[in-house]
Amino acid sequence: MTIQTVPIALDFDEGIDRKTLRRLRDRFMAVNGQRWDRAHSALTYRQQAVLDVLPLVFHLNHPALPGYLDSDCPYGLSHYRPPESTLNAARRLARTFSLKDEGRRKPDLEALFLMGSPGTLGHSVASDLDIWLCHRPDLSERGVRCLERKAQSLSIWAESLGVELHVFVFSAADWRAGRQRAEVTGENCGSSQHYLLLDEFYRTSIHLGGRYPLWWLVPVEDEQRYDECARQLIDCRFIRSDEYIDFGPVSSIPQEEFLGAGVWQLYKGIDMPWKSILKLLLIECYARSNEGSESSESNESNEKPLLSQVFKSAVYSGETNPDRLDPYILLYERLEQWLLEEDAPQRLALVRQSLYLKAGLPLTRSAQALSGWRATLLQALVESWGWSATELKDLDNRIRWRAEDVVTLRRVVVGELTHSYRLLSRLARDHDTGAAISSNDMNLLGRKLYAAFQRKAGKVEQINPGLAPSLVEENLAFHHQSEQSGSAGHDGWLLYRDLEDPSDALWQPVIRRSGNLAELLVWSYCNGLLTRSTRLNVRSGSSVASVAELREMLDALGAFLPFPVEPADRESLSRGIHPLRNLLFVNVGVDPQAYLTERGLHKLSARHDSLGFSGGRENLVSTIDQVTFNSWHEVSLQHYAAGDTLVQCLKNVLASVATAPDRLPDIMVHSHSTGHGAAIARRVRELFKDVMRYFFAGGVGPHPLRYVIEMDRRFFLLQFSGTEPGFVALDSKETLMVYLSKPQESYVPVVFDQYALLDDRSLRAVCRASEPDNIQVFYRVTGETATVWVVDELGSVFCWQQGYTNRRFLLVPLLRFLENLMERRQLRQLDALTDVAGVQCYEMVLRDGQWHAERRPDADSNVRLPGLDVQAIGVQEGDSRVRFDIFCGDQEFTVQEYGDQLIPAVAHYIRSLRQSDERYPVYLTDVHLPHDLDPQVYQQHIQTIQYLYYRTELEDLLNRHL
Repeated sequence: MTIQTVPIALDFDEGIDRKTLRRLRDRFMAVNGQRWDRAHSALTYRQQAVLDVLPLVFHLNHPALPGYLDSDCPYGLSHYRPPESTLNAARRLARTFSLKDEGRRKPDLEALFLMGSPGTLGHSVASDLDIWLCHRPDLSERGVRCLERKAQSLSIWAESLGVELHVFVFSAADWRAGRQRAEVTGENCGSSQHYLLLDEFYRTSIHLGGRYPLWWLVPVEDEQRYDECARQLIDCRFIRSDEYIDFGPVSSIPQEEFLGAGVWQLYKGIDMPWKSILKLLLIECYARSNEGSESSESNESNEKPLLSQVFKSAVYSGETNPDRLDPYILLYERLEQWLLEEDAPQRLALVRQSLYLKAGLPLTRSAQALSGWRATLLQALVESWGWSATELKDLDNRIRWRAEDVVTLRRVVVGELTHSYRLLSRLARDHDTGAAISSNDMNLLGRKLYAAFQRKAGKVEQINPGLAPSLVEENLAFHHQSEQSGSAGHDGWLLYRDLEDPSDALWQPVIRRSGNLAELLVWSYCNGLLTRSTRLNVRSGSSVASVAELREMLDALGAFLPFPVEPADRESLSRGIHPLRNLLFVNVGVDPQAYLTERGLHKLSARHDSLGFSGGRENLVSTIDQVTFNSWHEVSLQHYAAGDTLVQCLKNVLASVATAPDRLPDIMVHSHSTGHGAAIARRVRELFKDVMRYFFAGGVGPHPLRYVIEMDRRFFLLQFSGTEPGFVALDSKETLMVYLSKPQESYVPVVFDQYALLDDRSLRAVCRASEPDNIQVFYRVTGETATVWVVDELGSVFCWQQGYTNRRFLLVPLLRFLENLMERRQLRQLDALTDVAGVQCYEMVLRDGQWHAERRPDADSNVRLPGLDVQAIGVQEGDSRVRFDIFCGDQEFTVQEYGDQLIPAVAHYIRSLRQSDERYPVYLTDVHLPHDLDPQVYQQHIQTIQYLYYRTELEDLLNRHL
């Protein structure tokens, strides 16, 4: 076809003619044909078959052609006549294929287009093919579903030929109404943009078959009255309505689209920055132009035309040179003009770099590569930019880029993406418009941006978001800072490449510095510098790290997190963030037994618990490096090296689990295999799993309980307050028992770690037998001594020892005291719906090496012991101290009368009643406590454990004075 290059003018007011319209259509089709040829030539021979037969497989529903699924699948492409080249391509795919005359039937499909980068400078071997398949608006739902299945089948077939094909099925009527079911950008962003996408379609699309775009026939200056012109063309029969497809005008971009489209490009820019930077800057350029036009009374004089309008105007004026009409050239020229006006040379440099890398043509590689039209066009651009041979060679050698190069470039790229997002957000706020993007999409995109770019404490930064093909290093050297002269006493680590001689470190560049070795290793692994094939060198200085230890850590990392770290999918981002798995590196570069060996402590005992090792019960966990991989696919590392490292790490893991108790994270633990490394790892892993199992049993929680760990001759008690875990360190068993006796707000049982209090297994059995809403008395007799535990209705544990003569004198005073409490509670709670706690009595019995709580009848409580009733009535006098009036039978002893001599006076009175000088203890039969034990708090219900505490205190005082 001969291309007419004279300008074509259409004046809808003065009159138009069919001949001019046909010339205009033929010119667009000629330009279209040039683009198709370029798109076709960019594919390999096998891939070309996809482009060749694509219109035919939809025009015919032939069982021998790719994508065939159902005999009744809609087919027929309006006005399509397959050329001989297409038929030959079909015969090469299927020898049984033959074209049959279908007669005159109404076609189900209106048009087929290829859009995007194919046929342009921006097309590369990695580019995909985005196809718009437009069906007639009255097609049944079943027919549309069938077309979608066929499109999916074709994508699978194309993939087998090395082509990434996306076919989007919708109707032009649905598109104009904004209700298209297909997310026609290929990545589910249909809610974010409409006119921006249509602008891209009109300037990049290649017509493959069916109806032509009606937009071609409406001049740019008439787009404001597009619908009027379209009706005139059809109503006056200048064109036939079944020859053209109408997606509507795109005279301007509504302000509300910019934010949604900008955020979406940021979303894609995380993985494909070069293309997204170009599109983001175009969106910003459009937004700036739009902003300027809205602030002016004359829109026409200020608003710059959209690129689709620039393209259409050029065709109307007679421009047919495919280089001049290339969409990426038009895009670059617009951005260059704008950034020069803005005096932004750094941003313009990034645009040029992005365009060059998007094209994917290394111009310095070989002369043969310069023979194609894309190379020729790109070479002309590069020469106009004035790039030096060094700059060009550096970009072409992207595969050899190092971590330092990528870090610098990433900073520029992320800065540009962030700048664009903030600017577009501000524009949307200033114009008080809602973003044309669903809140769900906005949330997902924001989360992906956060996961990819947000810096936060401990997060392992991903430095290579698609900037370089690989950062793998052949040799890496990890140097402890104490190896450097003048750095004695420093604990940091340095990462070098190709460093065999330590003395070379003085003038070799450092890839990265870190305070600890594990962080350096994890960063190197997650960013692809370190693989199993990398040769390692370790200069450990004052640490004991070795190549063997790093190799083991690398193997553990590989099992924990395969490289590369894939971005999170939409489903994961749609939910709250929670940890998926944790890897704990214990004692990296540390020998926890070094000083134990020197002191010979490892030989003093048969204790093998890693948290209470040897006779000194030493904790062998010195440091922990916690690597966490969460549901948004972020990797973070937290280093614990000071204080109670294990409990701090455990507390933080519990805090993260509390946000998603139904999804417990996997726990992996690694400790270097020398010495007791395997035992340490096993012990830590068992502890973490046990703690999580108790606090989050049944996939809910955190459950109220107190978990006790014995470690390093101390006790640690873990407990949640709401969803926040905390721990208390207790220096001895005595302080632990005091803490366990504290009042609780609700029932909180005590759970012991499997290695805690192994020298008091009876206490473990007592706590294991604890039940809510009961007062439980446990006792154990050892010779002439009895140990008594009371676990009250809220799980508080009170313990004491006393002399033992017989069971009756041991239990009756205590049971009578508890029953008096019960009686008073019952009288106060006659109308209460809750059950009043009962009293149960157990004896601790050793059987088969295990302590068991065996129920004992409480009939002894009905036996009355000789003696008088001693009752204490608490009085709160406004400070933190509670004073007691004591009644011995009918005799009253008050604080007001006796003051500090009250206890001696009571003891003297009791002695005076005794008929012999024999000393034996006195027991309180009842204690009354005020509800304002703490002057700042009013206790509606005083806990049993509080009565027992004051009873024991008063009895001890009285018995000392007897």
